[in-house]
Amino acid sequence: MSRFWSPVVHTLSPYVPGEQPKQDGIVKLNTNENPYPPSPRVLAAIASAAERLRLYPDPRATRLREAIAAHCDVAPEQVFVGNGSDEVLAHTFQALLKHEPPLLFPDVTYSFYPVYCGLYGITHDEVPLDAAMRIDISNYMRPSSAILLCNPNAPTGIALQRDAIASLLAEQPDRLVVVDEAYVDFGAESAVPLVARHDNLLVIQTFSKSRSLAGLRVGFAIGQRPLIEALERVKDSFNSYPLDCLAIAGAVAAIEDDGWFRDTRARIIASRETLARDLRQLGFDVLPSLANFVFARHRSRSGADLAAALRQRGVLVRHFGKPRIEDFLRITIGTEAECARLVEVLRGLI
Repeated sequence: MSRFWSPVVHTLSPYVPGEQPKQDGIVKLNTNENPYPPSPRVLAAIASAAERLRLYPDPRATRLREAIAAHCDVAPEQVFVGNGSDEVLAHTFQALLKHEPPLLFPDVTYSFYPVYCGLYGITHDEVPLDAAMRIDISNYMRPSSAILLCNPNAPTGIALQRDAIASLLAEQPDRLVVVDEAYVDFGAESAVPLVARHDNLLVIQTFSKSRSLAGLRVGFAIGQRPLIEALERVKDSFNSYPLDCLAIAGAVAAIEDDGWFRDTRARIIASRETLARDLRQLGFDVLPSLANFVFARHRSRSGADLAAALRQRGVLVRHFGKPRIEDFLRITIGTEAECARLVEVLRGLI
């Protein structure tokens, strides 16, 4: 604490990311990273781009916006890019979600949302998930400034169908709906096709998960032009060069290598289904996930105890000591060998 702090700093409760261990030999299943390396084309593109490090990058990231637009079948002017989806979300909170009525989002969801609300002074209401830990769209049919949904939801992994989001957009035409699709590529339906018909929809995605670029920090948003312009106005008032030339080059290569993306995604989905089966056989209740992680609770062991015991044996998983989910573990889908190691250790504990 310092006498030089701005008043808002005293009120903040910062987001706490998952542990990044320094020692080797850890089975790291706690931060939803992709267990497979990025496309070889990405590495080649980054190496080539290194020759341009003495120059400022393109402030509009034109090549990347065009590549994303082509992949998602939208216009480049409907695409906004930033340093990971977290930065895109931060600009979204500031540019589009700061209004007098409350912002609505689930009570169990990505824990950065309330942090941003605190940072930007945004009133919010948390809408409880139902007894099955699902988002009930009917609970959002009430006055609000905007609605923010993570789909598939984190940490549950449960996804809404596109039709449910379309119904919400149609029922709430005067309220912005932001859909955070960080995990959508692992089996869920994207809301991007709805953008053309709904000016109140903004969809946010990331290259961190399905494209294996968590360390490069690239995210993007898709929406109709007025929403994208709002994000650009905030970005250009904060940082005119948000993505460096290495990130732009690597992300372009990643989105253009569709074969690598499909192959690694299929491996992760297959491992997810195998791990869910193995966990159920060990006495876990496993929520139906369409993400690159599972959310599981043992019927007789506490989540905190299991997380601690796993950590002592070199396996990291994520535990949230929060109401309703304190007995759950969020387990990232690793390689086949990493998932097998987790199951082996659990068998010795249960």
